[in-house]
Amino acid sequence: MTQKEFQTQINDLLKQARQDQAPDWQVKYLGKKGLFKQLSATIKDISDKKAAGQLLNQLKKDLEMLATQKSQAGTPTQESIDYTLPASDEPIGHLHPISQATEKIVSIFAELGFVRVRHPELDDDENVFGRLNMSPGHPARDEWETFFVAHPGKPGKNKIRWVMTPHTSNGQVHEMMRLRQPPIRMINITRTYRRQQDVTHTQMFHQFEGLMVDRDVNITHLKGVLDYFAREFYGPGTKSRIRPFHFQFTEPSFEIDFSCHLCGGTGKLPNGDKCKFCKSGWHEVGGAGMVHPNVLTACGLDPQEYSGFAFGWGIERTYTLQDHIQIDDIRDFYNGNLKFLQQF
Repeated sequence: MTQKEFQTQINDLLKQARQDQAPDWQVKYLGKKGLFKQLSATIKDISDKKAAGQLLNQLKKDLEMLATQKSQAGTPTQESIDYTLPASDEPIGHLHPISQATEKIVSIFAELGFVRVRHPELDDDENVFGRLNMSPGHPARDEWETFFVAHPGKPGKNKIRWVMTPHTSNGQVHEMMRLRQPPIRMINITRTYRRQQDVTHTQMFHQFEGLMVDRDVNITHLKGVLDYFAREFYGPGTKSRIRPFHFQFTEPSFEIDFSCHLCGGTGKLPNGDKCKFCKSGWHEVGGAGMVHPNVLTACGLDPQEYSGFAFGWGIERTYTLQDHIQIDDIRDFYNGNLKFLQQF
């Protein structure tokens, strides 16, 4: 071995030692069978042993200095490890709170025979609006401030308009056209997109859409499903109510409210103060209604033979209305702050 090759091996060993964070560092480099001893044994193959010995002496000093520095910095070495101490627990992650809420929602509706499905987040304008009884230019299309996506295809009258779905109601269209034959009981949960951003809205959020279609389905079935969900998700005693409203794809249509968990639906707290968390004892959560006959027809079902109901609302809002959740900015779910997420 030449002097230059020996010098290169010393430099490589020292560089490795500086970067190494092994818990047995002391033994690995300075032990009786360590890397320093192994390198020292090769000195017999070098012609200038005096110069090689000086290099080895300097290497040993450098390694001993490194050992001291690593020990002071808290890097475990052979001497600093107490093998009698119990092992520290590895950090274990958990599902995002919205994923937890999703699993709970799916399990509740599964008990009623609803099956979870997934339908596109980027969809044809016809599925998002047209087959849901909203013709081109209808003012109902403006309610969601929709994201439209440019398509690279050839221009023309029949060019498809692609939409970042502002609601999960396109799932109704896909499910009815996919199955073609009731009974249908589905829950479509996916991301939705609207051009809104404040403490109660994000441009991306999650919705779930429920759909039941069969013979002789009526409003009492819808109300029973909503009452069951309210009790199972928010606790015994929680009630639901429906108020007349208008959605283009349901007739009749309703807004859905759940009774407040803080005041028990009375609008007043136990001390007599007005409940500031609700509106006179109720929380508005979403919309529902009987599937419009035009929607059934557009999806290939006979409205004279079948009827159905649909409902849907945001998972973030559903989750934050639970009594143990106190969040004043819905955007906190998506800012990546682990200290916030680890609370759930």
